[in-house]
Parts: sequence; structure tokens; C-alpha cells
Amino acid sequence: MSEAIKVPTMAEYMAEGKQPEVLFWVGCAGSFDDRAKKITKAFVKLLHKANIEFAVLGTEESCTGDPAKRAGNEFLFQMQAMGNIEVLNAYEVKKIVTACPHCFNTIKNEYPELGGNYEVMHHTQFLKTLLNEGRLKVEGGKFKGKRITFHDPCYLGRANGEYEAPRELLAKLEVELVEMKRCKTRGLCCGAGGAQMFKEPEPGSKDINIERTEEALETKPDIIAAGCPFCNTMMTDGVKGKEREGDVQVMDVAEMIANAEEL
Repeated sequence: MSEAIKVPTMAEYMAEGKQPEVLFWVGCAGSFDDRAKKITKAFVKLLHKANIEFAVLGTEESCTGDPAKRAGNEFLFQMQAMGNIEVLNAYEVKKIVTACPHCFNTIKNEYPELGGNYEVMHHTQFLKTLLNEGRLKVEGGKFKGKRITFHDPCYLGRANGEYEAPRELLAKLEVELVEMKRCKTRGLCCGAGGAQMFKEPEPGSKDINIERTEEALETKPDIIAAGCPFCNTMMTDGVKGKEREGDVQVMDVAEMIANAEEL
């Protein structure tokens, strides 16, 4: 994107004695991973389009502690969580939106017992709310009629029971949604959860992301839609492994909405 995107920080809001409507929790992937940065930019673009007053923590944001906790390091998790909660509470943050289901699940379900109580939304839930309130308009655009299959992120779907928000957004794009044989409550993990994202898989007959990618490719999609930066990486690797990157894209739902009008 050529034009500079204005992303205010909580510190800037605080200096003006103001409070944004929502804090955008970017997450480690969205901050540092080159592919996930595109999801971050797409979501920020949509926030601007909907005239949302939002802010980020910037350098004051640290990892939520999800990978540490899933890998069994509870002590490190609590240290990371307490640091974040201290910052969030100092800014009197009430509402948080994030494009990462891992951050979403951790802040929503595991921060309260450590003193961090916030309204937490996944970006697909937030975008759905903006649509319902008429603050954001979505039209088919370039994805109209395209075959899309949606991969349910574990921490959005089975862990938090949210299956409809991403699908409702895709429906607004007037795509042809084709479900995989394992979807929604029976969805299959992409293989990155539980801190597996950061290690090589154990020996076996097949990597789980390849298994999941094969299920996605069976639907003959133009695009595999995702709602999680980890899933995006695993499915992209799977598509490359199957040598299908020429004809199948992996895109976050927010990217699809933000780019629908661009030809």
C-alpha cells in the first residue's frame, strides 16, 4: 500500500485525555511476520473506512503468553500476562479487538483470573458488528461468485463457539462458500496450535497441515479463507507443498473484504 496508514497509540490518546472506542491488539504475528502484516494493514484499512476511533499499544504490547502457556511454561505465561494486564489497566482499556484467535482466546478467557477483564472480540466478530450497524459496507466486488472454503481456527471455533461471523462476512462478498468435510464443530486443526507453530512436527506419515490442505483442495477452491495468522501460514505452506500456489490463494477474511473493491 502506497499511502501511509495512520495508526494512533494509546499513549497518544492518553496525552490528549481521550479514550478510543477500541484497542486493536496486533499480536506477535501481525507485528513481525511479513505475511501477517498484510492482514494487520487490511484490518486497519477497514477500521479507517468505518471511521472507528482505535489505537494500538505499539511498543508497549508484549506477547500474550499463549505459546508459553501451551508449551507448558505457566510461569513465563503469567509473567507475560501480568505485564500486559498492567499496561491495559493503566490505560483503562475496556474493549479489545484482535485478528489472532490465540490472542483473542488468551485475553478473553485467561486474563480475567489475573485481573484483566475486557470485552474481547475477534476481528470477524467486530467487522460483522460494523456491518450490522451500517458503519461498514461490503459488496461482492472481485470475489463475487468465487469458490471459497473457510478453515475454522481452533481458538475461534471449537474453543469459543464462533463459526458464523466469518461465514456471514464471506456471504456479504457474494462468494460460493463450499464447506470441507470436517468443518465447524468437527473442524481439523491446521497443526500450529499448542505452540506447535514454533517447532518441527514429530515423525509421522503425514504433516497435519498437509492433511488439512488436502481437505481444502478437495472442495476445488479459488481461495482458502482463514481467520488466523497461524492457520494462514500452515495452509499457505500446505498449498506450496501441493504445488498449487499458482491457482489457489490463502487469504484472511479481512483481506478479502478490504481488497474486494480493488481490481
